[in-house]
Amino acid sequence: MSDINDLIKERLKKLEAAKALGVDPFGGRFDKQASVGSLLEGFTDQKKVATAGRLSALRFMGKSVFGDLKDETGRIQLYFKRTEMPEAQGQLFDLLDLGDIIGVRGFLFKTKTGEISIHVESFELLAKSLRPMPEKWHGLKDVELRYRQRYLDLIANDTTKEIFIKRSKIVQSIRRNLDDKGYLEVETPMMHSIPGGAAGKPFKTHHEALDLDLFLRVAPELYLKRLLVGGFDKVYEVNKSFRNEGISTRHNPEFTMLEVYTAYHDVNDVMALCEELIHKAAKAVGQEIPPFERVSFAALMKDAFGITPEEEAESWVKKLKTKGHNIEGKVLSRTQIINIVGELLEEKIKGSGPVFVTDYFSEISPLARRNKKNPHLADRFELYVGGIEIANGYSEQNDPIEQKQRFLEELAEKGKEKGRLDEDYIHALEHGMPPAGGLGIGIDRLVMILTGQPSIREVILFPQMRGTGD
Repeated sequence: MSDINDLIKERLKKLEAAKALGVDPFGGRFDKQASVGSLLEGFTDQKKVATAGRLSALRFMGKSVFGDLKDETGRIQLYFKRTEMPEAQGQLFDLLDLGDIIGVRGFLFKTKTGEISIHVESFELLAKSLRPMPEKWHGLKDVELRYRQRYLDLIANDTTKEIFIKRSKIVQSIRRNLDDKGYLEVETPMMHSIPGGAAGKPFKTHHEALDLDLFLRVAPELYLKRLLVGGFDKVYEVNKSFRNEGISTRHNPEFTMLEVYTAYHDVNDVMALCEELIHKAAKAVGQEIPPFERVSFAALMKDAFGITPEEEAESWVKKLKTKGHNIEGKVLSRTQIINIVGELLEEKIKGSGPVFVTDYFSEISPLARRNKKNPHLADRFELYVGGIEIANGYSEQNDPIEQKQRFLEELAEKGKEKGRLDEDYIHALEHGMPPAGGLGIGIDRLVMILTGQPSIREVILFPQMRGTGD
């Protein structure tokens, strides 16, 4: 640490020396006429250029100095000839450090080895770096530091930068394809008076002026379906949602979801849309997704545990215990048992390609329509890729009487202190919501799959961390 502090002191001296030369070490506007990547791709010998970026290397060879300049599009070699520099430029050059952000003007040429370079005729100091580059101190061997100080990770690791470029392309692809299909992108509230639309513990906040307790949304679903009532047929939102739950390689308290609602569609239309969006998103980042398979949740339950949706919960407990699953403590509800079994079944599709899991029990699908042939099942699916849940969708419940009953059953299971009925949503349904299909895709998890990352923290620029990191 003392060595780093010594280097910082040395850089601070250079900062003051630059000021003494009349140079603003945190300069203003620079006319960056082209990115590094475009100069490399469109090379024209002797072409005059002006670009800017971070100085990442310096190599001294007598009166000549070679350097590397990096921006978000790539790296290009710089060539400085000390004998050509005016005195003031030479003095400023001696004050440069790796990590400084500079603007350069000059012309393109190729070295004897064929490397595209800029012969620098003049340069400007645009931002003095007061700390050493991260590679020098190996600080990025600490994975947690990479997440806490993502800016260092981006400076040091081109692969990290590429992940987030791909993330942007994935979201762009999804938006473009929905826009082309006539969907309207909308924004709905992030603070709700009643948390709903998904299971999950909400974050609670308080509005001082209204003296009103509010919750950060766990999902935008109920507001988006209000828009179907209002007359929009096709809507979507790329949204931030929040759940006050654990942190893991698959969970971050703040996460990004795509939700899409289409009037007059059903679960089969939704599965087709989901598959199309993911195939095109994969193609946008140079990936191929294998064909999507389908398996029945109800069939898996029956084959693995002998459980059918028509049975009583007590029977499920007995069968689970017979299969060696130790269920102790308080009496479990049907929903809790289904969730436990669902986690067990998740292992059965781990490592596989894309799998639509269909025929979910209606008890765990309070916002989905019951299947007409078997009301114990819901017209719902979940998409798993490599054992990770990526998407969820169903034929939406648009019967206000049944929806209210399902909500009341949920509240009874949670306990009165755990929530209250969203009367306004029921009121909206009573005005008539067209039959519709709804789709939710976890953007963070989709990016994990399409970039081959093992942790959700690798695909979120600033993931939530424990403590302050001070």
